[in-house]
Order: sequence, then C-alpha cells, then structure tokens
Amino acid sequence: MSDQFAHQLRIDQIRDGDRLELSADESERAAIAERLGLPSIKCLNAQVTLSRSGETIRADGRLAASLDQSCVVTGDPVAAHVDERFAIQFVAEPKDGGPDDEIELGEADCDTVFYDGAMIDLGEALADTLALSLDPYPRSAGADAALKEAGVMSEEEASPFAVLAKLRKSDET
Repeated sequence: MSDQFAHQLRIDQIRDGDRLELSADESERAAIAERLGLPSIKCLNAQVTLSRSGETIRADGRLAASLDQSCVVTGDPVAAHVDERFAIQFVAEPKDGGPDDEIELGEADCDTVFYDGAMIDLGEALADTLALSLDPYPRSAGADAALKEAGVMSEEEASPFAVLAKLRKSDET
C-alpha cells in the first residue's frame, strides 16, 4: 500500500517525545477502503507519540475510525467503529543475510515494521493497524434470517446435543 495514507518521516528529524495528530483526507480514506475491501471509511484519525532509541523508532498512540464493512452473509453495509491503542516499533532492516533469508520474530516483535533508507511511513503502518482491528466476520441484522432461509443451521441446532435431542424425540414417538 503506497501513498494511500502516506505520512513519511525522516529518521534524522524525529525527536524523542514528538507528538503528531494525523487525519486521513477523503481520497486517502477512499484508497484505504478500496484496499481493505470496505464500502467506506467516514473518518480515520490517529494521535501518536514518537520515541527514539538510536535507529529504532517507537510510535505509541490511539487509532480511531468510523467505517462500513460488508456483512459476510448478505453483503449489506454494517456500521463499525474502531478505537484501538497501538504500539509500533520501526527498526532498520538487518544488513546481514540475503534478501531470501528468514528473520525470526518473537511475540514481542509482532508490531515491528522494518524500514530501509532514511524514512519511515507512519501512515502505512497505521492503515495496516486498522486492517488488523476490523471485525473479520461482520454480520448485519438480517444475517440470521438469510442463513435460516438458505437452510444453514445455527450452532445450537448443529451441536451434538441438539442432534441427540432430535433422536430422542423421534424414539419417543
């Protein structure tokens, strides 16, 4: 994802304790929505505090968005709100090893973004954070009725206990 919510910061200009407020404009929101397969993003804002330790940059803050997702059953728009705290660490790409070498990341490294050169793209990292914050299976109010009409059983109806209860009722008659 390039230039969809680009907010590139030069490493040499980042100071420990810098604070930023980012707000995606209409074209940036439209581009992010298209990339994520969303009908729309009404607003996307972030408050960020940067800290620096050598070439490692840490961005801590809060991401807020109002958007529509498509129901996984009906395709109808489902209003959603994201309000997430985040901590992203930007580290320089390792210089040793080849481009196809594997890099081991631990659990604490999950929100690590590698950069090469003299800049980080905070906007791209925030758009990725938004993607990870979305409900993977949004459902509209009409989803249950549509599933029932299509003959799909609910979890309760498909459970082993429900099947046994049906067998028991058929044995009693």
